[in-house]
Amino acid sequence: MKDFRPAKKRVSVTVGESVRILRELQELSQNQLAEASGIAQATISAIENDRVRLGVERAKVLARALKCHPGVLVFPGWEMPREHAA
Repeated sequence: MKDFRPAKKRVSVTVGESVRILRELQELSQNQLAEASGIAQATISAIENDRVRLGVERAKVLARALKCHPGVLVFPGWEMPREHAA
């Protein structure tokens, strides 16, 4: 791992984009995610288009439905400080 070099950050991802990316990677429609999460499809659309804030409680619900940690949704651009990287 001594030769490990982190990739350069090329794009920034918004919270809404992170929700959309994870949903699409799992080949779910907004309607399917709405059904799995109990959050209205219109709200999911608004979140994905950054018109509505995700919020902690919705992040928990969507993370459960998308099988990921809520932090992945809430902090899409977060990078681990170099001294903590393994």
